[in-house]
Amino acid sequence: MQTSRRDTLAMRGGLAAASLMGGVAAAGLMGSAAQAAPRIGSAKKTLYWVATVTPCGKGGNFDPGAMAAIMQWHRKCGADGVVVLGTSGEFPSFTVKERRMVTETVLKHRNGLNVIVGPGTTNLADTIELARHAEGNGADGLLVIPPFYFNEPPLDGLTDYYKQLFDACGLPMNLYHIPGTSEASITIELLKALSGYDHLAGIKDSSGSVEGYAKFVEAFPALNMRCGTNNNLEVALKNGMGTILADGNQFSAKCAAIFKAYHAGGDWQAELAKLRAAQRTMRDANMGANTYAVMKYVLSLEMGGPEMYARTPMPQLTEAQRVSIKAALARINAA
Repeated sequence: MQTSRRDTLAMRGGLAAASLMGGVAAAGLMGSAAQAAPRIGSAKKTLYWVATVTPCGKGGNFDPGAMAAIMQWHRKCGADGVVVLGTSGEFPSFTVKERRMVTETVLKHRNGLNVIVGPGTTNLADTIELARHAEGNGADGLLVIPPFYFNEPPLDGLTDYYKQLFDACGLPMNLYHIPGTSEASITIELLKALSGYDHLAGIKDSSGSVEGYAKFVEAFPALNMRCGTNNNLEVALKNGMGTILADGNQFSAKCAAIFKAYHAGGDWQAELAKLRAAQRTMRDANMGANTYAVMKYVLSLEMGGPEMYARTPMPQLTEAQRVSIKAALARINAA
């Protein structure tokens, strides 16, 4: 399902030509594109991607060596891919230059994993720059949050934003629905407005709404309508969709076991129950600690490496929180 660089450049040239020809010709080109099968950026839809953290040292600087080790870890645990510079990756806390470095590091050490990059920013120019950078370095797809800060931009504005991005970059694109953070919803109407692009790959739905996610899946069965919260995994798997889980930072092998059982025709719901039980144990033990700091600390313990730290403005763990979390992880691993 991957697109060659030649194909990508040819498609981009066709889109640019259509734009120069005017509205009717452009509409005709988009109409023909709508007939093509969507390019979802992976050979299969029902796969497990980790919404990976971005490792930092105690001073807050990105740690490339730890990032390379994280890629090896998730491959060993059985993940199919990673999403880099999403919410779990604390993407708004990094400069454009730093984000390019993170992307390059991940793609250099991909270790056979499918890699989706988050290029989203508050403005179109930086988003396009980061999207093209990911494309030029061999990413498999993009996960693009709407421009945030402006609460619920109107449909025509969001449509224009995404169309300009789709015309500028040929990678398979997934729209990121996380309205509780972005204050900008991905809607069925927006997806319909973009359906003429064959590199509309799908979405990540991190709203947590069971009803809302089910509507996405029903409306776009040909796309990969990935769930971003494990409470929607039943709907995703029963409909052949994938997932992008922050849970993988703490429990990558448990997440992978769900999909291994699913593909083998086994009891994947029993594996899902194990993941949820582990989550409950960790939530009960974290003593109100910051989510990013907890994910990084648990991952550090699991990998047996140096502690990774959250980036400001997120607070670090207290010593009491570390003790409680470490004890909880020991109970989880002993279960």
